[in-house]
Amino acid sequence: SIHGALPRSLGKLSSLRILDLSQNQFYGNPFQVLRSLHELSYLSIDDNLFQGIVKEDDLANLTSLKAFLASGNNLTLAVGPNWLPSFQLFELGMNSWQLGPNFPSWIHSQEALLSLEISNTGISDSIPAWFWETCHDVSYLNLSNNNIHGELPNTLMIKSGVDLSSNQLHGKLPHLNDYIHWLDLSNNSFSGSLNDFLCKKQESFLQFLNLASNNLSGEIPDCWMTWPYLVDVNLQSNNFDGNLPPSMGSLTQLQTLHLRSNSLSGIFPTFLKKTNMLICLDLGENSLTGTIPGWIGEKLLNLKILRLPSNRFTGHIPKEICDMIFLRDLDLAKNNLFGNIPNCLNNLNAMLIRSRSADSFIYVKASSLRCGTNIVSSLIWVKGRGVEYRNILGLVTNVDLSGNNLSGEIPRELTDLDGLIFLNLSINQLSGQIPLSIGNMRSLESIDFSFNKLSGDIPSTISNLSFLSKLDLSYNHLEGEIPTGTQIQTFEASNFVGNSLCGPPLPINCSSHWQISKDDHDEKESDGHGVNWLFVSMAFGFFAGFLVVVAPLFIFKSWRYAYYRFLDDMWLKMESCW
Repeated sequence: SIHGALPRSLGKLSSLRILDLSQNQFYGNPFQVLRSLHELSYLSIDDNLFQGIVKEDDLANLTSLKAFLASGNNLTLAVGPNWLPSFQLFELGMNSWQLGPNFPSWIHSQEALLSLEISNTGISDSIPAWFWETCHDVSYLNLSNNNIHGELPNTLMIKSGVDLSSNQLHGKLPHLNDYIHWLDLSNNSFSGSLNDFLCKKQESFLQFLNLASNNLSGEIPDCWMTWPYLVDVNLQSNNFDGNLPPSMGSLTQLQTLHLRSNSLSGIFPTFLKKTNMLICLDLGENSLTGTIPGWIGEKLLNLKILRLPSNRFTGHIPKEICDMIFLRDLDLAKNNLFGNIPNCLNNLNAMLIRSRSADSFIYVKASSLRCGTNIVSSLIWVKGRGVEYRNILGLVTNVDLSGNNLSGEIPRELTDLDGLIFLNLSINQLSGQIPLSIGNMRSLESIDFSFNKLSGDIPSTISNLSFLSKLDLSYNHLEGEIPTGTQIQTFEASNFVGNSLCGPPLPINCSSHWQISKDDHDEKESDGHGVNWLFVSMAFGFFAGFLVVVAPLFIFKSWRYAYYRFLDDMWLKMESCW
């Protein structure tokens, strides 16, 4: 955490060969000091606060430089189109510099490059033909987060890793050499099927494959047996359809599988029984049908993320999910599930505070998130929109069962998950009261119970949730006063409408609320115009009785005689008793 400008005396170390200033808080233009270090062969100034314009003269004396690592700063390289650097680099890292809009032609002179990273550098150009010949020995290439357009060559000869994500590349997917381990072509416009890409190799050593957010289409080919080393597969946000191929079961090393947002059909894939090393599984936003199988809790015990939202799954939530003790993100929203919420969810130990504090963190590199060797992310729905969490995912815990037909009460056992951050049970048929023990869920930041049939009071313990930033209880059968607390009164009134509640943030005062309730009761017996229909009905009954009993005595003489005789007899009997 060293901060400040570089001391000018540093530039007098004329014999200095290795200098590493990375991951500090230095600022200013470093080359005003470093430009005189002609013996420097290794320079790393990554991830500082350096800023300014670097010109040709600032780099002219660095003739011995072999490794130039300067990513993560706010620097601009201002050189002419014919500039030829005085150095020959093995390793070049200039992520986040301003190099564009043209593709930097001076790279053509760097014929010994083994690693090249120029991500997020403002390039809005196509990759020139000479580039692939110049970089034929490059092991790692990162040109991501630019506006590079055009097509790729038929075969990528990069030896280890390629990241061309978040550009405007199009056309067919390239073939790969036999030794590439890491390929990220996500967020481009590649089209066509996967057949040529997947099915024309004898065997591949690829471990990481990310083709997300392209225009790829057709069925996913059934030839995954030639890719046995794959650990991470991401095909989400494309146009794939049909069933998932059984040969994906041969990916026994698979740890993350993202197939979200396609048009896949069929039942929950049974080949996943063989992929017992899975950590992250996302099949959301497809057209999968059938039930969620019980074997998921037996075969996929290592899962930390299970996301199946926006499909057509039916049936009950299998209780076997409770055996997945490492699960920290459970999303079954927007399906056709019914029945009760399992009362064993408190067995999900990874959602307890003591487990979260001991869990391994997930480290961020560039814009990706690594879970061990895996790149994962989590999409959480908050306030009606999806938020993708790309930082320490070990601390993100989520249960989303919204948009189903679940019934019964909210199980008290659910409130044992004191490490849970997001809880969404909205748009179901849940009834009964909100558990009093909800105040034990002290990590909660978001609760959504809206559009259910919950009744009773809002538990006062809910005001103990000091991290709560979102609470939606609208459109239930709740009643009484809204508990007072540090956060609750700051929420919008719309989060409590559709109930019989009073008190802030609602504009209904509780004392007047009870008077209104009494008046409402009286108004039920009135037509709203001051006419009390209770008295009207009593008068009508009296009049009707009078007509039925008394009127015939006036009309029929024989009835009057009989009635008077009856009264005389009753009187005589009473006198005899006295």
